[in-house]
Amino acid sequence: MILLKVDNIDVYYGQNRALNAVSFAVEKGDFVGLAGPNGAGKTTLIKALFGLVPYVNGEIILFGTAQKKFREWNKIGYLPQENILSNPIFPAVVEEIVLLGLLSNKRWPKRIMKADYRAVREILEELGIGDLRMRTFSKLSGGQQQRVMLARALVQKPELLIFDEPSTALDPKSRDTFFQLLKQLNRERGITIVFITHDTSYIKQYANKILYLDSTVKYFGTTEEFFQSKDFSHQQEQYHIHSSTRK
Repeated sequence: MILLKVDNIDVYYGQNRALNAVSFAVEKGDFVGLAGPNGAGKTTLIKALFGLVPYVNGEIILFGTAQKKFREWNKIGYLPQENILSNPIFPAVVEEIVLLGLLSNKRWPKRIMKADYRAVREILEELGIGDLRMRTFSKLSGGQQQRVMLARALVQKPELLIFDEPSTALDPKSRDTFFQLLKQLNRERGITIVFITHDTSYIKQYANKILYLDSTVKYFGTTEEFFQSKDFSHQQEQYHIHSSTRK
């Protein structure tokens, strides 16, 4: 089953074309590593998926529905690259942060019910951070904050998770733990994942597919073939890709 299909789209910023004839399809259960050099259009692509920047030509299909008519946004969870909620002037506790993930599904007036608090407690316990429920979010470590943001995305029970390099600021131990958690969500719960990254040494261990973007799609296929391809070997230095021998 195809959850996300991008068919020959272009995106322009003024006269500059940021994305050129981009096409690919993400199937249920995929873990797709979205890689490419700086300025390649990775974040622009994600913005186009959510309708935050307009695209021309082609089409984006989400869960079988044209993006411009799609309304079931609770099926998609998103973790941004920068975490604005960690600002000290926003003194929310963890429970309040995760509750925000449920508001998008509610109609006016948007009221928090007992079932919502129960759902928050359950997802925090599942992610191993139940003890942080009443802690101030801005005072948590980077790894703890990422788990809270993941909880906010998961509390609405999405089928597709999209990440924009959320592990960039994490130390190696926290990053390993975070990726192991994503692997569990993907393989045990069947959640489909699209993960933007510069660090293909990590993605190599977890993703079953690589989408390599440089304004247009340079490669889309299995992770194994990507790292074994002659084209990849030839372009390692050019695109600053670093494979890993870690097991």
